[in-house]
Amino acid sequence: MLYIVIAIAVLVVGAALYIRNAPLDAQALHVDPGAVTPPAAPNHALMVGTSGAFIQATPDEVGTRIAAVADADGAELLAGSIEEGHVTYSVRSRVFGFPDIVSLRWRAEGNGTQLDLFSRARYGYSDWGVNTRRAHRWSQAARGATVFSDGD
Repeated sequence: MLYIVIAIAVLVVGAALYIRNAPLDAQALHVDPGAVTPPAAPNHALMVGTSGAFIQATPDEVGTRIAAVADADGAELLAGSIEEGHVTYSVRSRVFGFPDIVSLRWRAEGNGTQLDLFSRARYGYSDWGVNTRRAHRWSQAARGATVFSDGD
């Protein structure tokens, strides 16, 4: 019985190490949120068009705010740039280091900026609402609200 428990523990640790250290294909993950077909799994948040955010600020201001909230969440820039208005970040969970991927695109529209956002888990089926909370928090930060990381 002890050998079975040890074997299961080794498998769990091995899987966690693989997920933590598996490479991320930045080119494949860097998507335009407006062109995404929502996945079947409930481990994502997609806010585009009318469900996205219209922000009364310039694209440069929105980009600066996005960079600040991403930095506060410990996100790593995978692709794109703030200057081009299209970025993709990797944000890892604190305990296991599971990666979530966040793609954002913003552009001038009328007298403000339209922000589209796609936050999704890289692995697993459910994320217990982590990506939805992140999407709302980052959207609020892009609007200029002071937000705090919720420890996702």
